[in-house]
Amino acid sequence: MRSTLTIQERERFEVDGYLMAKNAVSRDQLTKLQSEIKIWVDESRQHTKPYGEPTIDGRPRFDMGADHTALKPALRRINNPSDISESYFQVMSDSKMVDMVAELIGVNVKFHHCKINLKCPGANTTVHYHQDFAFTPHSNDDVVTALLLLDDVTEDNGCLMVVPGSHKGKMYSLYDGKQFIGRVDDATETFLKSKQIPVVGSAGDVCLMHTRLAHGSAPNKSETSRGLYICVYTAADAVPLAKNPMPSPNEGLIVRGEKQISARMINFEVELPQQPKSASFFTVQGQESATGK
Repeated sequence: MRSTLTIQERERFEVDGYLMAKNAVSRDQLTKLQSEIKIWVDESRQHTKPYGEPTIDGRPRFDMGADHTALKPALRRINNPSDISESYFQVMSDSKMVDMVAELIGVNVKFHHCKINLKCPGANTTVHYHQDFAFTPHSNDDVVTALLLLDDVTEDNGCLMVVPGSHKGKMYSLYDGKQFIGRVDDATETFLKSKQIPVVGSAGDVCLMHTRLAHGSAPNKSETSRGLYICVYTAADAVPLAKNPMPSPNEGLIVRGEKQISARMINFEVELPQQPKSASFFTVQGQESATGK
């Protein structure tokens, strides 16, 4: 495998917990991904509540926010698009993006799950602060979330906000008492926002993010779409400690290197998540889906 990241980029990832890399997919790959997004957004106009061929745990594949209408669609989540699209499967399994991940967590890499988080123009969708590891804990934290930019991403259209270096700190609770709410409490969110920086870039770039990095994002206040194809990868010797919140027939697929026969453990303690029963985690964070009423 040829090197796709410089030594300086790998060092920056270790320090900051994230890295922006240019041109993670080919122009042809990006065009195909964008074309399918347009089709799915147009399709969502015909629906008034979450819909689509169910995922393997029986939930709708497509989820819209409560502000969704035919004239102003608010499609916000597509669960495991690699299950239903050859183009999305190809990028997930064999693109330059996957090579980049392998350079960060080792030559043996497996797929965990993927989704599209979409903010249509003017959409109210918010991602409250959290750490991905709390949703997908593993025996070790060589887990990377690759967020491929499907559009040019700016602060105006709801870019990712991150707290550099937070992957080396504490795991924040995503519980309110005994209820799993999928987000930190208000005081912690205020603290994290005081340290956040925006992650912006051009369509085709990728943000490679450590699973323990604290992050969130604001609504889209612009007239341009903000789409992210989000693929989660783990070292092949990282074993899940909880059920996949977005199970797929491709879960555990070795995308680089070889399958491992042992689990690598690190010394840590992490809360165990409660699995969502709704179409997407946005409802877990308190943002209702379209109801069809």
